Amino acid sequence: MEKIYLLDAYALIYRAYYALIRSPRINSKGENTSAIFGFVNTLEDLLRKEAPEYIAVAFDPAGPTFRHDAYPEYKAQREATPEDIKRSVPIIKDIIRAYRIPIIEVPGYEADDVIGTLARRSEEAGLEVCMLTPDKDYAQLVSAHITMCRPGHAGGGLERLGPKEVCEKYGIESPTQVIDLLALMGDTADNIPGCPGVGEKTAVKLIGQFGSVEGLIDGVGELKGALKKKVEDNVEKIRFSKFLTTIKTDVPYPSTSRRCVGRKWTAKPCARFSRRWSFANWLRAFLARPPRAADRPRVKTAQRVRTKSRSNRPHRMPRICPHYSPNLRPRAKKIFLRAVLSG
Repeated sequence: MEKIYLLDAYALIYRAYYALIRSPRINSKGENTSAIFGFVNTLEDLLRKEAPEYIAVAFDPAGPTFRHDAYPEYKAQREATPEDIKRSVPIIKDIIRAYRIPIIEVPGYEADDVIGTLARRSEEAGLEVCMLTPDKDYAQLVSAHITMCRPGHAGGGLERLGPKEVCEKYGIESPTQVIDLLALMGDTADNIPGCPGVGEKTAVKLIGQFGSVEGLIDGVGELKGALKKKVEDNVEKIRFSKFLTTIKTDVPYPSTSRRCVGRKWTAKPCARFSRRWSFANWLRAFLARPPRAADRPRVKTAQRVRTKSRSNRPHRMPRICPHYSPNLRPRAKKIFLRAVLSG
């Protein structure tokens, strides 16, 4: 079964930036490149190890979303985005474009909702879906053919969460119950109120007993004491919190798998980014990565062609870029890299 990888850009960018907060990566111009470096490493690692048939990167749009319209306090308590991240985002987008990977933004909807929509549509189209993000909210989308993947640490493999892993992790019977857990617990990171006084353990117990927020509200008479009063006094908060924590899967985006294909990259922009941000090692890895079948041109250059050499042996045209082949001898590779990096 073919796979599609959907990346939550901002979640990965923040993770990369704060992973290096104690020893930030500074280039020769004194610029903090931690977010750029970390994101590129994650992306390159994914392409090299997983070789996805389809891939797309989703960004949160500028401006408010439908959740902000319904609840102005949504994420209001968050600190301002660090300036280093603000400066990094346009560069990261340019690098993604250099890979020729689609960037998806839908005004009024968060990346969560865009990925949720693409995940469901891709599953219906018969694809295996992997959502690459450290954000726990995505666990609600996990199904038989939709997996949540978290980047590993120190070059480790992806941590994959399927239905079984999600249920074991949160003590629930179905991944969709993650929505009900978050609705009761609330989320301080997003300023979602939940039910005051109800923490994770109590929320797990209540969902285990009643199955859902709606079941809890209908059966609140079975509760006793302070817990009963907490639920009764905060019914509307609980319902509203469930609305806020539910990832939409019907975003109005004309998505098809063909829009999510990472095509053959070009050496020029990649070399330019490598020189500008001092990522020589990244370019070396980039050039050394064997192309996927989907990356190869669908014309004669990807096929065996006869040459007029004396041996008349079949040769393959270079597959990575017009001036580079993985079969170059080590010295030739060095000369090529030197030429590319020096412009």
